[in-house]
This record gives sequence, structure tokens and C-alpha cells, in this order.
Amino acid sequence: MSSVKLHEFKVSMTCDGCSGAVQRVLGKLKDKGVEDFEISLETQSVKVKTTLSAEEILEVIGKTGKEVSFVSTS
Repeated sequence: MSSVKLHEFKVSMTCDGCSGAVQRVLGKLKDKGVEDFEISLETQSVKVKTTLSAEEILEVIGKTGKEVSFVSTS
């Protein structure tokens, strides 16, 4: 079983609609490896506590059409 990691991403979000789109796609993964996530419109960052890989989360957030880049894993 994979261990839980905290992945951080930089996501271009300009409004509540943008952050809402990210929230919806991550919310769909709640029972599929995502334990929790934190979206900050102010800092344009998304932190995801998950057993999924950073690449998988990056791909999911990318499906919103937002520009996204990986920052770090801890």
C-alpha cells in the first residue's frame, strides 16, 4: 500500500469559479486516494494529501483547463 504524501501545486486561478473547478475534480477522488486538499486562491496553490502520485494529481487538475505546475512533495 502506498504511503500518504502531501503534494503542492501552483495553479492559475483567478476567481471562485476557477478554484471551484479544481475542488470538483479533486473531490471526485476522495475515495480513490485523495484524503484531503487545500486550495488557496490568494497564493494560487493547491495542496493535496494523497496516496496517488504527483503526476496523477497534476493530470487531474490539468483537466480543468487551468495552467498547473508541480511545486513539491513532502
